[in-house]
Amino acid sequence: MKKILVIIVFFVSVFAFGQDKSSVFKRKHELKVGAIHLLGGPILEGTYEYIYSKDFTYGTSVLMSLDSKNYYEEEFSITPFARFYFQETKEYGAQGFFVEGFAKYLSGKYSPDLFFITNIPKSYTAGALGLGLGKKWFNSSGFVFEVLVGVGRTIGGGDQPDAIFRGDIGLGYRF
Repeated sequence: MKKILVIIVFFVSVFAFGQDKSSVFKRKHELKVGAIHLLGGPILEGTYEYIYSKDFTYGTSVLMSLDSKNYYEEEFSITPFARFYFQETKEYGAQGFFVEGFAKYLSGKYSPDLFFITNIPKSYTAGALGLGLGKKWFNSSGFVFEVLVGVGRTIGGGDQPDAIFRGDIGLGYRF
């Protein structure tokens, strides 16, 4: 009877409590928050990224300014993106060095003067296309850390910035 009980407990513990250590590599969704934007000004940037394959992901970022009196030109933006990863080992997907292509729809207030001293800022809405570079790390529990820097060119003319910047330190979780 004791042998049967030991065998049952052994099988239950193996199947009920055994966890696959590589399960974090099979997760396909990430949510991140931009740390520099959040700390530097009351600006919230959230990012969702879907891991399509080990070398390719896509997603979108949404940026909202929580204070209309700050000096950041963007008050709202939506940025869909696609990333191509270039890691040396392929067994861990969607991590390491990446190149990003993005499109951006943005609105805010713009003045050619940096601190709005001589000009009154005017509201604008624009679209932009750009490229970015970055690197991503994640640990076995699913926490993600990434660094991203990118530059884009606005499309159209008028009172809007000629170039836009995309960059932050992202902190998040892969699930």
